Amino acid sequence: MTAHDGMYIGGAWRPAAGTDTIAVVNPVDEQVIAQVPAGTAEDIDAAVRAARAAFPGWAATPPAERAALIAALRDQLVARKDEIARTVTAELGSPEQFAQFVHAGVPIAVAGSYAELAASFTFEERIGNSRVLLEPVGVVGAITPWNYPLHQVVAKVAPALAAGCTVVLKPAEDTPLVAQLFAEAVHEVGFPAGVFNLVTGLGPVAGQALAEHEGVDLVSFTGSTAVGQQIGATAGAAIKPVALELGGKSANVILPSADLAKAVNVGVANVMNNSGQTCSAWTRMLVHADQYDDAVQLASAAAAKYGDRIGPVVNAKQQARVRGYIEKGIAEGAKIVAGGPESPREKGYFITPTVFAEVTPDMTIAQEEIFGPVLSIIKYADEDEALAIANGTVYGLAGAVWAGTEEEAVAFARRMDTGQVDINGGSFNPLAPFGGYKKSGVGRELGAHGFAEYLHTKSLQF
Repeated sequence: MTAHDGMYIGGAWRPAAGTDTIAVVNPVDEQVIAQVPAGTAEDIDAAVRAARAAFPGWAATPPAERAALIAALRDQLVARKDEIARTVTAELGSPEQFAQFVHAGVPIAVAGSYAELAASFTFEERIGNSRVLLEPVGVVGAITPWNYPLHQVVAKVAPALAAGCTVVLKPAEDTPLVAQLFAEAVHEVGFPAGVFNLVTGLGPVAGQALAEHEGVDLVSFTGSTAVGQQIGATAGAAIKPVALELGGKSANVILPSADLAKAVNVGVANVMNNSGQTCSAWTRMLVHADQYDDAVQLASAAAAKYGDRIGPVVNAKQQARVRGYIEKGIAEGAKIVAGGPESPREKGYFITPTVFAEVTPDMTIAQEEIFGPVLSIIKYADEDEALAIANGTVYGLAGAVWAGTEEEAVAFARRMDTGQVDINGGSFNPLAPFGGYKKSGVGRELGAHGFAEYLHTKSLQF
């Protein structure tokens, strides 16, 4: 695609208020592939005003009509699937097959799920002598990250539009091109002007302006816990709701009765997918002492197979961050059994797939989110210790449990302080709620639970 040199506001591409731009860099070869406008508070204000003006009409639009437009948007994404995949490959460095299947395929599934939900959702119910109404919150400020750049956009915009809200989107500065492509799709479908608006820009400038804007009724943010805390504090001062999907340090608990080889191989693959840039990645593998040595050997062999099969991390800063964590693990006494801090290529922001053994729960690499292809294998003596390790971080976003029977795995999963747990390799479900406990966030995305984030409740007594 050709990058737009303006903002999508009020149903049209408009010149940016300022002249500053952001260079979009291909992380594979470090070459600049495009320039997009660096939005200012003035651009955000124009977008919020457009969204505010469009809100009454869109909120009054029958849900069936909103559903039909979202279904048409889904169809546009299907038609543009190859272009989406190429764009994500160019600006994120994602391997082509993964870009096709995940970065393009998952947003299509999510958009389709909200088209169906909007058409069937019950926006009112009778409870005794009351009628309870579910009404759109208003103008949504959506701030999305770079790791799954289109999925995160669709996971916020589709339910917000389905609920009758209008949206101002500020995508990550590293991956703005696929967000512009999404805006093109919205325009092609023919959504009313101002219902969806896009402002590209830097987080501390455009993102902060959006989070602080008094015309925004709800802020939906996905990103780091530190930034989420700032947004939560800002919203709290204004007494407005937030939806925050933040960091994770997920545990992959392999109980003694599990199929060890399958659990380890799937666990390694989970960490290596998207170059480890997944907040729900199972970066801590918990293995019983009797099986620990076998698990280490299996994980080392599995990681070594990835080599050139994974792409780079998104930018030089992230590459330095991940390598720093690997060096920290070595300094704290963990043992590298695959990979290491050395870059596998002279050019590009690549990280060698890395596996640590002899990791203790208190080590930095076992506590902090690394966001790269780095796995820590931790030994436990019994289930109580495994549970304590699994729950022993400030995060609680996702995890996995493997056992010989589903019942055994579920019994353990029920005791985990985390928002989503895969049982024996359970597959992604776009209708299931996703979100965290503790410092992993507030609220849920996807399905009916994600839809509810964008609705107010009003009761009428008779």
